[in-house]
Amino acid sequence: MHETATERTRIIVGVDGSVSSVEALTQAGTIAVALNAHLEAITTWTYPVMLDPFDSSTDWSPKKDAQRILLDAVRAAFQGAPPDSFSQTVLPGAAARVLIEQSQDAAMLVVGSRGRGGFTGLLLGSVSAACAAHAHCPVLIVHAPEPATT
Repeated sequence: MHETATERTRIIVGVDGSVSSVEALTQAGTIAVALNAHLEAITTWTYPVMLDPFDSSTDWSPKKDAQRILLDAVRAAFQGAPPDSFSQTVLPGAAARVLIEQSQDAAMLVVGSRGRGGFTGLLLGSVSAACAAHAHCPVLIVHAPEPATT
C-alpha cells in the first residue's frame, strides 16, 4: 500500500530568510527524506504597524516580500532541488502563532535558533522560544553553522 502526500508524516519548517532558518530548512530536508515525510516550508507575513495597507502610493507588499524570502531560502537550502515531497506556504499572521497552529497536525516543527529581529547574543529568539514552549509536536531548534576559523 502506497502512502499519499496527505497520509505521510508532515514536518514543517519556519523560514524567515535568516541564516539559521535556512540551516533549519536544510536539516529538515535531510530528516524528511530519511523518514519519507512530507516537508513544508512556512513563511509568515504581517503589515508593519506604521504601514497603511490601503496606501496605493507604494507597490511594496509584505506578502510578496515573504514569498521572495521563502523562494530565496529554498534555493539556498536545496540548491534548487528540494526533496520530492515538498511544499512551500506563505501565511498571514505572526510567526509564532501561525507555526504553533500549524504544528497541530505535524509530526515535527523545525525552526532556526535566531531570526532576523531581536537582540544579538540571546540563545534563542522569541519565535523559537514560543514554539518550543507551546507547539503541539516535537520542536527541533537549529543553530546557524559556525563560521570557519583559520
